[in-house]
Amino acid sequence: MTRNYQYNYSSIRPSVFDREQREKKGRTIVLVCKDFFKSTDLSRLKLLDVGSSSGIIDNYLADYFGGVSGIDIDEAAMAHARAAFNKENLHFARGDAMQLDAADCSVDVVVCSHVYEHVPDAKKMFDEIFRVLKPGGFCYFSGNNRMMIIEPHYRLPFLSLLPRPLAHLYIRLAGRGNYYHEKHVTYWALQKLCEAFDIFDYSARVITDPDKFGISYLLEKGTLKWRAAKFFARHIKWATPHIWILQKPESTHINANANHPE
Repeated sequence: MTRNYQYNYSSIRPSVFDREQREKKGRTIVLVCKDFFKSTDLSRLKLLDVGSSSGIIDNYLADYFGGVSGIDIDEAAMAHARAAFNKENLHFARGDAMQLDAADCSVDVVVCSHVYEHVPDAKKMFDEIFRVLKPGGFCYFSGNNRMMIIEPHYRLPFLSLLPRPLAHLYIRLAGRGNYYHEKHVTYWALQKLCEAFDIFDYSARVITDPDKFGISYLLEKGTLKWRAAKFFARHIKWATPHIWILQKPESTHINANANHPE
């Protein structure tokens, strides 16, 4: 079976409709963006969310950014988003992360949160994000890497570490599905995928100050869990989830047709 999009992801992961949890994720995105941009007024910026799913996060972001566009390959999720949320500066459309319907250098901020592992070709996706960002613009990227004990989508130990044929067999034997669509890569492979950007690693900063970045519901400062997470994020970053700011260099010049798929 050839790896392709999971066109019905929202139907197999109802957690994407959990408004409380999704808005908490949106708050962290806003807080990280504010910290990175410092004095810049977010309401002047145009944001594109690649893989927006149910639209809950985008609806939250629209209260802070000047314009928010959410795209997803999942038509059912997009239909829900369009029906549930109606703001003048908020728009949803079915779209392909590997072929973004946006002009070169037209977007201030891209959000790509836990999406890369679902895309058939993550390199194409990152190339497209780079293409549509304005010079100096940035992508808020979050995602896991391959070095996980428990794979988060199927809750199976060591699943992401297995060769693909064994991973497919593992989830079938566990009764969790027929094919392992998600494809996480290592910390170093992620760096390679993002090599065109300047990478600002926010992972340790967010974990060190969970109150400032709105993740205290996941990590309470002072607890043993928090101390362990902080140690891993600082010293064993290749085995931890990532929050990165990927900034397109100011001096970038691209051929208008070089990276845009036909």
